[in-house]
Amino acid sequence: MPLLTLSLSAAKDGNRAGKAARILTDLTARHLGKAPEVTAVIVHEHDPARWFIGAEPLAGDVAARASFALDVKVTAGTNTKAEISAYIDAVFAAMGALTGAVRTESYIVVDEVPAPNWGFGGRTQEHRFIAGRRAEPATELTAP
Repeated sequence: MPLLTLSLSAAKDGNRAGKAARILTDLTARHLGKAPEVTAVIVHEHDPARWFIGAEPLAGDVAARASFALDVKVTAGTNTKAEISAYIDAVFAAMGALTGAVRTESYIVVDEVPAPNWGFGGRTQEHRFIAGRRAEPATELTAP
């Protein structure tokens, strides 16, 4: 599982939210190793007149560049710095391709949430880990 929340400010496009969800689910599986079938993506689209960078609305951007903010929640300790760095790079490139061009002031945050503090289906990630460990066969120890 991860939970992704994308806030996007760009010219209106009725198909963009679904495309963004598919792209982000794929990149999250490829770079962070997260299962697509439990990846949730929430997409919020915002009017460029209500998105500000440096106190200036994006609606005034002469190059008509989009901006986005992506918050990704994953279980703490399940990804390396290198994986997260590659993911951030890939997401930034993909959002640029999706929108045509994005401002460099677009943010991606990978929040590492402690396993006991979150979950899905009524079970924490820590509970799933412990339950998975119990299901593993015990290793038999033999004396030398």
